[in-house]
Amino acid sequence: MGSIAEYPPSESRLFKPLKVGHSTLPHRVVFAPLTRLRNDDNHAPLPLMEKYYADRASTPGTLVISEATSISHGEEGNSNNPGLVSEEQVEGWRKIISAVHTNKSIFFQQIWGMGRASNPDVLATRGFPYRSSSAVPMKGSENVPREMTEAEILETIENFAETAKRAVLAGADGVEIHSAHGYLLDQFLTASVNQRTDKWGGSIENRSRLTLAVVKAVVEAIGAEKVAIRFSPYAGFQGSEKSDYVELYTYLISELKKMNVQFAYLSLVEATGDPGTLIWDQKQIHGGKTLDFILEAWDNLSPVIVAGGYRPDSAAWAVEERYKKWDVMVAFGRHFISNPDLVFKVQNGIPLAPYNRPTFYCRKEWAGYNDYPFSQEFLDKYSQTVHPMTEEESKALGSL
Repeated sequence: MGSIAEYPPSESRLFKPLKVGHSTLPHRVVFAPLTRLRNDDNHAPLPLMEKYYADRASTPGTLVISEATSISHGEEGNSNNPGLVSEEQVEGWRKIISAVHTNKSIFFQQIWGMGRASNPDVLATRGFPYRSSSAVPMKGSENVPREMTEAEILETIENFAETAKRAVLAGADGVEIHSAHGYLLDQFLTASVNQRTDKWGGSIENRSRLTLAVVKAVVEAIGAEKVAIRFSPYAGFQGSEKSDYVELYTYLISELKKMNVQFAYLSLVEATGDPGTLIWDQKQIHGGKTLDFILEAWDNLSPVIVAGGYRPDSAAWAVEERYKKWDVMVAFGRHFISNPDLVFKVQNGIPLAPYNRPTFYCRKEWAGYNDYPFSQEFLDKYSQTVHPMTEEESKALGSL
């Protein structure tokens, strides 16, 4: 296997076309879904978000995936995270999607339920129950969620489908179903969290039932080529560890393939991409845990996004060596925050600007969000694609 240094990003498969859903992407560098808490107090996008997304879509043909967006007001479980339910919320996302499309890039809306990962105080203030697959609290928490009723589970499936419809009506090219990292769907997949004794818990087949039902409902609502799914087989974030991950995800992939449809893509988080660790070690990249068993089973049914703390050199190595048998795209998260022109920099060998972690989740703030500059090289070539809104203009359009 070749070394990372052997593969210049600009000459690698990172910059070879790939068909994703109804679109053909000119490159394989993906803007990962990133919670940033820049929505207003009603969970609707603030005007400053339009600039943020447009800027990161500024290299034409970039696949942009939204931050995780709630499928119902009862799943808006943290202050200033987004929903896609009310007319105000939908209109805000419509403007963002339009800005991404203006820059000739592709937009997928990531949709989720939060379940026990919600802040129970935030839910209580708004009159919504704190609930999960079972009455199992988060580690270290005294707040015990209520086990969801079957009626609530069925409503959740419907909410995913209806939210997918709203996303497409707002202009999205598709949706990504979030079944990872200890959020609601993953709470049903995880045996230590899901202790139900009905058809929604217990066996792998039962624990998988909700995720698969959601996928089927969303496919029926908007069409399979507009549907993607995200899994994190190795994550331990929010109590999502799974001792049966090989059997579980092998079953999930098998059932997805039985649907006999063409999905837009499958999104997978490597062992190095767990939000609880965020480790990248080139000497032992996967700690012995790889995505190979999923990729072998998926067998290039559709492209796969991999996420795991990548940098330009390691991303090029990944598509050329690590995943050379498969149609893989590489997601960038933290580095995309501080480099709105990241795709351009990767292609042209321009060093990446460092990010400032303490400002990642500064609610409703411009700083740490829209104050990272474009490179001069990018401005010289693509100045017309930089969204011109200033902080003052943003405040004038909507109070921060």
